[in-house]
Amino acid sequence: MPQGLELDNLISVIVPCRNERQHIDAFCNSALLQELPAGWRMEVLIADGDSDDGTREHLMQRCAADPRLVLVDNPGRIVSTGLNACIARARGGTIARMDVHSQFAPDYLAQCIEALERTSADNVGGPWVAQGTGPTGAAIAAAFQCRWVVGGARSRDVQYEGEVDTVYLGCWPRGVFDRFGLFDEALVRNQDDEHNLRMRLGGARIWQSSRIHSTYHPRNSLRHLFAQQRQYGYWRPFVMRKHGQPGSVRQLVPAAFVAAAVGAAAASPWSAWPLAALGIAYAGYLLAASVAAARSARNGGLLPRLPGTIAAFHVGYGLGTWRGLWDIARSRAPSSDFARITR
Repeated sequence: MPQGLELDNLISVIVPCRNERQHIDAFCNSALLQELPAGWRMEVLIADGDSDDGTREHLMQRCAADPRLVLVDNPGRIVSTGLNACIARARGGTIARMDVHSQFAPDYLAQCIEALERTSADNVGGPWVAQGTGPTGAAIAAAFQCRWVVGGARSRDVQYEGEVDTVYLGCWPRGVFDRFGLFDEALVRNQDDEHNLRMRLGGARIWQSSRIHSTYHPRNSLRHLFAQQRQYGYWRPFVMRKHGQPGSVRQLVPAAFVAAAVGAAAASPWSAWPLAALGIAYAGYLLAASVAAARSARNGGLLPRLPGTIAAFHVGYGLGTWRGLWDIARSRAPSSDFARITR
């Protein structure tokens, strides 16, 4: 869109999706129920990445029934290309990201608008709150929410209000994308973290508001969780290569643990003590973190499932990080094995 044609009282919601037939109706309903401040309007741009499960055909029907919904083509099929395709079509002076696998409070967008006006920040969002389905999904959500598991990330703290290094989803004045550029289409994962890092390095402020409420539905199997975390870990070194630093030190901890485990195992023919000591220490950590996560979730029945769940988070991410570092060290292009969005 040519600069200057955006509408100040229009908020453009940008949403990437691919093969989301089971979830797209719930998302559209949640988005269309948003209660905007007086005088504000919205458009919801949904970038479909060549879905082949009926999502696209259903979206076409929903868009025909409500002009606030707009279908956008995303031939790149990944999140970053979908977000950029939506931004290119957006007409609003304010841009907010939503996710198909999240549910949003009716005042979600109104609180985003209020936070931008109140803080003059360059990006605002709410805490990242997970709610799983089934016993395994509930354990994944409990681990996801626990500070002991995620290294104290403020994004999981529902009470925190203030500046952060990254924020869930995001809401920006349109001019932010003119100043700092669009999302990096070379990244299949971590494109939001990279964009926030790029903004912070350029002097931008990112703000988390405890008044902005949404609920994220995570994976509901350990296999899918492991694949997701391995993919997140794989793309982290590519962000580090671009900027010469990680988004935060906690993102390197899983890789350090995997390296320590491999080193201790390699030394075991000469001495079993390093591997035994690491195993005992990590078992103690898993127990303590599992108790903390179960207590935070107020569900003691999750305790037997939590050690394996937490290990899947850490080992998957750590292995993925080392694979990404290996590909970079060999000057290889990113592996096609990690180029498809997993769910």
